[in-house]
Amino acid sequence: MATLGPTALLRCLLLSAILALVLFLTSVWLPQGGIGDCGPGHLPCQTHRTTPQPPLVEPDGAPPFIKECPGQSFQVWRLLRFLTSSVSVADDVLLEPYLQSWDQLIIFMESLGPVVSFFSQKVNEKMDLIRQLARTHGPKGGVRGAEDAYRSVRSMVEAELQAGVVDFSRRTDSGCRTLLRLHRSLLWLAMTLDGLTHEPDQQGRLKTPGELSRDAYQVALAPHHSWVLRQAAELVFLALPEREYFLRLVCAQSQHEAEPVLRILIRALQRVHGVTQRILEQHAMLDLP
Repeated sequence: MATLGPTALLRCLLLSAILALVLFLTSVWLPQGGIGDCGPGHLPCQTHRTTPQPPLVEPDGAPPFIKECPGQSFQVWRLLRFLTSSVSVADDVLLEPYLQSWDQLIIFMESLGPVVSFFSQKVNEKMDLIRQLARTHGPKGGVRGAEDAYRSVRSMVEAELQAGVVDFSRRTDSGCRTLLRLHRSLLWLAMTLDGLTHEPDQQGRLKTPGELSRDAYQVALAPHHSWVLRQAAELVFLALPEREYFLRLVCAQSQHEAEPVLRILIRALQRVHGVTQRILEQHAMLDLP
């Protein structure tokens, strides 16, 4: 991991302090998501959009350029394995490998520095809620007829609609509403990574990861966030490391070396996003409050 100089370190500490203040204020004004405390004040979280078709990769059969990257927690092959497993059924997304994909994406985000924990904390809250619902209503939950309700996105959507726990006019603790927030965040990440594969502009300049992340945020998340959260997100974009650091996270030493890995990863994210998008759209759930 790269070492920060005194100026960069000071800036990072200052940004962290400001972000901590913003997070404190949001926790005072707006309740955080979780079992039993989501409600009319619960914050929206995150979104996505894309159309996919990827040749996915099992870890053991991964292309030679997708390899174990020594000395770091985030491993592309592991994320790809869970993304692939989550869409192994026709036109559906299995929830457990989907959430395991998010476990890996959180490791990726946290590898970018402490300020990015602003996003990973929100994602963790959503994942915890869906897992708690699955434990409550799954095979050991003792709820009659609900054994498979939280096995996949489609089964969860249909079961929650049938049970009447999805409200289209107010915020609730439903798994569908929570999944929609994760779905939006997946688009943000996929768009940010896709930006890293783009060619330089007419002036020969490549956008920084902070700029790419801000652009993706404006499309995927900003329309669903309060003013306070949008300001906090700006601090995250300022604190993101340089492009070279992102490339090293996918075990690449150059843009040329990183591109094939990024493209496979982006296609996998798009595939999961596309199937989820269709299910939510079929049930008019893309704008749940």
